[in-house]
Amino acid sequence: MRSVRRRNLLAIALAATALALSACSGLPTTGDVQPGLALGTSPEDPDFLPLASGPVEGAGPAEIVEGFVEAAITPADNWATARSFMTPEMAAEWLPSTGVSIDVSAATRSFSSTVEDDAELEEGDTADVRVTFDQLASVDGTGAYSEAFGASTSSFVVVRTDGQWRISEAPDGVVLDESRFSRVYDDYALQFFDPTWERLVPDVRWFPRRATIATTIAQALIGGAPSPWLDPAVQNAFPAGVQLARDAVPIDSDQVADVALNGAAAGLDQVTLARMRTQLQETFLAAGVQVSQVRFSIDGRTLDAGVVKLVEDPPDGGSLVLKDGTFGNLVGGEVAPLPGVSEEILAVTQPITAVDVALDGSHAAVQLGDGHVYIGGNGNFDELDQRSSLIRPSMDPFDYTWSVPVNAPSALQAISVDVAQNPIADAWPGASEVSAIRVSADGARIAAVIAIGGERWVVVSAIIRDENGVPTALGPTEEITQLQGTASGLVWLGPDRLALLADTDDRIVLTQIVGGTGTVESAPAGATTIAGSRSASGVRIWSSDGAVFARSGSAWSQATTGVQLLATRAGH
Repeated sequence: MRSVRRRNLLAIALAATALALSACSGLPTTGDVQPGLALGTSPEDPDFLPLASGPVEGAGPAEIVEGFVEAAITPADNWATARSFMTPEMAAEWLPSTGVSIDVSAATRSFSSTVEDDAELEEGDTADVRVTFDQLASVDGTGAYSEAFGASTSSFVVVRTDGQWRISEAPDGVVLDESRFSRVYDDYALQFFDPTWERLVPDVRWFPRRATIATTIAQALIGGAPSPWLDPAVQNAFPAGVQLARDAVPIDSDQVADVALNGAAAGLDQVTLARMRTQLQETFLAAGVQVSQVRFSIDGRTLDAGVVKLVEDPPDGGSLVLKDGTFGNLVGGEVAPLPGVSEEILAVTQPITAVDVALDGSHAAVQLGDGHVYIGGNGNFDELDQRSSLIRPSMDPFDYTWSVPVNAPSALQAISVDVAQNPIADAWPGASEVSAIRVSADGARIAAVIAIGGERWVVVSAIIRDENGVPTALGPTEEITQLQGTASGLVWLGPDRLALLADTDDRIVLTQIVGGTGTVESAPAGATTIAGSRSASGVRIWSSDGAVFARSGSAWSQATTGVQLLATRAGH
């Protein structure tokens, strides 16, 4: 059932994309790239939440439950509209924030009652109502999202009170259809430190859109924990026991967030306070909360907290290409060589199938036509991996090159620049094949496309390193989304999104939030290679005829032609 539903949804998405592209057939295919809308937004997105109606007088048991389920679209005042369908006792007990079940459509839900609407009833009579829906995904009480396909049911009890039916028993949590989930909930990336305390790693959570989102985010971070799959690679600057002293994070006219902490924060050292402040400020920034700074206080007394310096990625230099006998950054139609790297690339006499350039641009992992992987830069070109059937390599920010044979996922290695091979333990247990890997720019996560149990999945895992930063193992495998078909490429778009060049009946680009939803669009004709960037708008596609395409609004624009190879940057 899961695979069939996934195919149906994919077919719908592709049909919609095809219609959109046909309507835009007059768009230019050359010229400068123009920034488009942020991923997940559209010109039609409303700036208000949908509103549900309260109970209708005289409604029967099934109608009352149906109205209650529909009222999940309005989370205002802690789902006050939904609570109006309940008895006062049930309304006080119900916990909507324990989770969300996301279904295909409100139109596909079915409601059955043990009592007919026109039955003669007395005060206190009850009825059982059963709701059946086709579930696609779920969000748990921490805001973590996961796919969850299959038929699901919820049971309710309604009671006759004051001549009307009201819900007296209901499961905690809410049900939302897929089309309205992203209008009621939004993704917010909690930030956690890596083991070096120098980089922040995102952990996406989903919370209802509301004016008090700063409070919700602070509550999730302070006293909270990373997702279990990510936990082995990150740490929280907020010590155990430190909590918010009040259930509110007010933001004043100067956009200063006043975060009142409990007594457990008293006596913390300056380094810990600075890390705490940096972590929360950066979480607010990533979430789009308009905050200039965070101010900690205990019992009204402001704590002196600084900030810590974080490692920043170098600026995105645009496309990395091999063109007209030169390798480097494509700038204004010209290729600007990379000192120490371009010379090594151009000196190679064998065909080159893949190049992944280090973050600092000083060297690159290179895969040649024989499948072997090399490291080149500053006058050196050394073989790293000569095993057969290797997939495209991926460099991490600590200058390790990750390499693995397609048919031996457990044989994953991280190879240093001095050609020291480090086997990685616990790499995707049970997987029979791995067709793509990509280490994130923070070096704390690795994404992969693996085959397991006859199914193909996009997965992520935490990277576990020893005290010297050497990769030693992977954490638990977290399934992100199932694929129908193979993937020709996998890249990162910013810190919390992946893009895949996938092979179905037509070549498509799947953009997927790590811990969230995905979008599908048609790829340019002949699409062969994909390259990521620090943002969703920076994705590049190379076609078999030598053209490189970039986003131009919602369409693809041809950026250049005559390219022999589109390279990638470490972490993207």
